[in-house]
Amino acid sequence: MSRLPFELQLALRYLKPKRTFVSTITLISVLGVTLGVGVLIIVISVMSGFDKQMRDKILGFKSHLRIQRLSSTLKDYENVIDIVKKHPKVKGVAPYVWGKVLVENEAPDGSQYWDSQILRGLDPELEPSVSSIATNILVGEFDLSGRNAIVGSVFARNMGLFLGDTISIYSPSNLKKMKENHEKGTEEVVLPDDYEISGIFDVGYYDYNATFVLTSLWNAQDLYGLLDGSVHGVLVTLNDPFQAVTVQKDLKEVLPEYCEVITWLEEDSSLFEALLVEKQVMFYLLFFIMVVAAFGIMSALITFVVQKTREIGALKSLGASDPQIMAIFLGQSLIVGVFGSVTGLGLGLLAVRFRNEFLLFMRKATGFELFPADIYQFTELPALVIPADIVVICFSALFTCVLAGVVPAWSAGKLKPVEALRHE
Repeated sequence: MSRLPFELQLALRYLKPKRTFVSTITLISVLGVTLGVGVLIIVISVMSGFDKQMRDKILGFKSHLRIQRLSSTLKDYENVIDIVKKHPKVKGVAPYVWGKVLVENEAPDGSQYWDSQILRGLDPELEPSVSSIATNILVGEFDLSGRNAIVGSVFARNMGLFLGDTISIYSPSNLKKMKENHEKGTEEVVLPDDYEISGIFDVGYYDYNATFVLTSLWNAQDLYGLLDGSVHGVLVTLNDPFQAVTVQKDLKEVLPEYCEVITWLEEDSSLFEALLVEKQVMFYLLFFIMVVAAFGIMSALITFVVQKTREIGALKSLGASDPQIMAIFLGQSLIVGVFGSVTGLGLGLLAVRFRNEFLLFMRKATGFELFPADIYQFTELPALVIPADIVVICFSALFTCVLAGVVPAWSAGKLKPVEALRHE
C-alpha cells in the first residue's frame, strides 16, 4: 500500500497521460512552466555574468576607492598612503595624476591625427596593487621609464599608432603658456612633450581603451606643472569591493579633514543601477511566460472539475471534506509546477553550461554572430549562476502554478454531493 495521502494519489492518477483535450492542455502547461523557468535562468544568469565582468573590468582600471583633496592637489600623499595602508581591509594603495591633454600623431605619409585624451600618471611599482593594467598589455611591455607612454587599443587603432611610434602631448600648462605669450605679444611657441609608445593595453572596456594615455607619475607631474611633487589623489583597492562604504567611513575618521573619500559605487552608480534595473525588468517580462502557463493550468483544471463532477459527488458522499477535495486539485497544480520547475531548471543550467558552444555552432551554421565581441567587448558570453536567483525563479514558478489551481479547487470543494450526482 502506498503511504501517500489519498488526495495526492488521486491527483497523480488524474494526471496520467490520456488521449484527451485536458491532457493536451496539461502537457502544454508543463512545457510552458519548463520554458519559463529555463529561459529565466538563462537570461538572469547571463545578465549576472555580464554585470560581474563589467564590474571587474571597471574596478580593475579605476580601483575601489579614490582619495583626493577638495579644490586642490594632494601634497602629503605619502602620509595619506601610510595611513590608508594600516586599514586591515585595504589591499593596495597608489598615487595618481589625472587630467585632460591634447595628443598629436604624425603618420609616415605626413597626415596628422589629433585627439583629446585623459592622461593618467601612475607609479609603475605601486600600480599593480590597485589596477590590472600591468596584466592587460596587449602589445609591448608595461614600461613607463624615461619618456615612454602606454595607450589603449582603440585609441591606438584610431590614431594609427604602433609600438615605437612617437606622440606629442600638449598639456594644460603648455596651452596656458602659449596663451600668456600671445597676450604679451611675444608669440613664442611652446613645444609639446614627445613620448614613445612602449605598450598598448586592452582592459576589456571600450571607453578606457579609447580615452586613456598612461605615463609615469613624474612625467605627468611635469606635464601638469606639479613642481611641488603633489598628486591629484590616491587610488585604493580592497580585499572585498563591497566593503567600500564601510572602509570609506573608517578612513574619514583617521584621514585629515581636507581629504575626500569617494567609492566606486558613487562614481559608477548610474551604470550599475542601469544594469540592475535591466535585470529586474527582464525578470518581470519573462515571468509572463509562466503566467501564460498558469492560465493553461487553470483552464485544464476547470475543464477537469466539470468532467469529474460525478466522482467529486461520490467522494463527498463517502465522507470527503471540502479541504480534501480542494487538495486533490491543488495537488495537481503543484505536481505540474514541480515537474515543470525541475525540467526547466535542468534545461536552463544545461543551456548556461553550453552557451558558448551553442553560439559557436550558430555562427558556423548561419554565418551570423549573435554576440559580437567588437560591440560587447567580451570574447565569450559571460554567465554567473547565483543560487538565490535560482531559488526565487523556481519558487515563483511553483507559487504561480499553485495559485492557478485555487479557483478550480475552490469550485470543486464547494460542490454539494446531491447536486453533483443529480447533475450527472
